[in-house]
Amino acid sequence: MLACGAVDVLVVSQAEVGGLLPIAECMDVMAEALGALSAGRAIMPLRNLLWLPDQSGGLVTMPSLLLDAGAMGLKVISVFPGNRGTVFDSHQGAVLLFDVEHGRLLAIIDATEITAIRTAAVSGVATRLLAREDAEILAILGSGTQARTHLEAMSVARPVRHVRVWSRSLENARRFAHREGRRLGLDIQAMPEAEEAVADADVVCTTTSSREPILRGAWLAPGTHVNAIGAVGPTTRELDTDAIAHSRLFVDRMDSAHNEAGEFVMAREEGAIGDDHIVAELGDVVLGRAPGRTTPEEITVFRGLGLAVEDLAAAQHIYRRAEETGAGTRMQLGGLRHED
Repeated sequence: MLACGAVDVLVVSQAEVGGLLPIAECMDVMAEALGALSAGRAIMPLRNLLWLPDQSGGLVTMPSLLLDAGAMGLKVISVFPGNRGTVFDSHQGAVLLFDVEHGRLLAIIDATEITAIRTAAVSGVATRLLAREDAEILAILGSGTQARTHLEAMSVARPVRHVRVWSRSLENARRFAHREGRRLGLDIQAMPEAEEAVADADVVCTTTSSREPILRGAWLAPGTHVNAIGAVGPTTRELDTDAIAHSRLFVDRMDSAHNEAGEFVMAREEGAIGDDHIVAELGDVVLGRAPGRTTPEEITVFRGLGLAVEDLAAAQHIYRRAEETGAGTRMQLGGLRHED
């Protein structure tokens, strides 16, 4: 028979995550998590990817442990870039949150919305630390979920006044400009060419799944900050070698960048840069151990890959807020031992 009592697990749906993890709050949560990682207060192996034979999609597992927070967890998601144009997001799955005392499963939280929010929030942290204080012209390359959340995060991080959006489909860019412009009360222009969108922009966000460069260094004006968060992998890149070689490059994690950041890996293989081209992890800038922007004219690039500790910190924050507000659904899943 089972031991007495019941083990409740909190389930938080996609529709509930946004209300429990606002972008502005998430930016503070991400800054703390990145600082913990750079300080050695987190354990996080590289993500594991299991691809389908035709490479059309796969399964990704991302475990992590935050020592000071006393939390451990795992994100499991499917990644199907071909879902664009369907009713399904390209990233679907769940974040599992466990306690570290008994290993009890505390929560199962939708990963699609966590990924959308925390990725943009990390770019928001990078923009706060690396973009010019007076940055007000934003260019977004891409028109999907990450374009939407990055627009919100950039509006929190800097006094954005003008927005230009480019997509491989001009019609998608126009729909994005109309919808998000009305929602946020911003002037958003859909641009037919990426180069036109980027011209004289103060901040550029690349949010696509492109395997080939969509942003070229020759287009970037002095003083521009770039958040590159799209296609992950050593053979894919949104930025060309020139953009990387002529910028001060920051990453979310050194080990991940050396293995998974195609922009860095390919520029290094071409001989344009060395391992020392990466200035620092963003967490080191958060902690004040490395300088961020040093001159108004320099070009800065943050290459974010998305980290398990970010998902874990977001899940723990959601769990706490749900406990406070009564959000989510409780269910009995198991975990109790059988008595002799």
